[in-house]
Parts: sequence; C-alpha cells; structure tokens
Amino acid sequence: MSLDMRILESLDKNAKLTAAELAVMLGESEDAVKAEIRRMEEELIICGYPTLIDWDKTEKHCVTAMIEVKVTPQRGKGFDEIAERIYQFEEVEAVYLMSGGFDLCVMLKGTSLKSIAEFVSGKLAPMESVLSTATHFVLKKYKEHGLPLVTRTEDERMLITP
Repeated sequence: MSLDMRILESLDKNAKLTAAELAVMLGESEDAVKAEIRRMEEELIICGYPTLIDWDKTEKHCVTAMIEVKVTPQRGKGFDEIAERIYQFEEVEAVYLMSGGFDLCVMLKGTSLKSIAEFVSGKLAPMESVLSTATHFVLKKYKEHGLPLVTRTEDERMLITP
C-alpha cells in the first residue's frame, strides 16, 4: 500500500497522530511523512482534522437531524449547484447526493427540534429547486466516524441457579 494511503488510514483512525508518530508506525522518515501530508493538504485530499465529540455527555444541548430532500436538478449543473447552496448554511454538517426516493441527504445540527423545523420551513423548503423534504431526528448515536459512542454496561443482575 502506498505511503499516502497508509497515512490517510492512520489519520482517519486518529487525527491526533504527529508526523513523528506516523513515521515510526509506518517505518518511514519523518520528513517523508511531513512532505506527504503537506502535499495531501495542498491538493485538498486532507480537508481538515475534525474532532469527534459526544455532545450528549456535555452541557450543550444539540439535536441532529437527517433531512431527505427531493430537488429539480439544474440544466448543465445537475445537483451540484443546489447542494452547494444548501451546504453554505451554518447549521448544515453534511450534504450527500444519494440514490433512492430522494436526491440529497442533509445532516443538520440544531439547538432544538424547533430550530431544525425553522431551518427546514424557513430556509430549505422555500428554495426554488426543492420539491419536498422528509426530516428524521437522531434519537441516539451509537457509532460515528467509525468509533463507538456508547460503552457497554455489564449485566448487573445476580445469577440465581436452582
């Protein structure tokens, strides 16, 4: 496997790894790792280093919603232009083109169910290309970005045998 792919797979699991740590793990020189990371950042292969936070364990109240959006594609631009307009909103975490009954999937974070509803009714649904939406609220997150967010609890019931 190429150096860039080994770096990407390692950083995907743990973005806190330093170039020195990556070099040791991958059996490469630190300068080679730094140069490869710099190249991938410049080419926007590496777009950022987000932190995965379990907001349910903090005092911040956060609601996550998945909104399916059916749109009319624009001539010569397909879905790209409307997707770009949607992802410009601060509340939007992600936008995906998808197959099935809807065209786009919009992942949204808000402070309440009402804030999500206001986004959909006030910003998203009125867009001229949007034909319909279906909003789904995330009730509990078990795993995100490949990492579990819940800890297994041991069964504390006492075993009784005859």
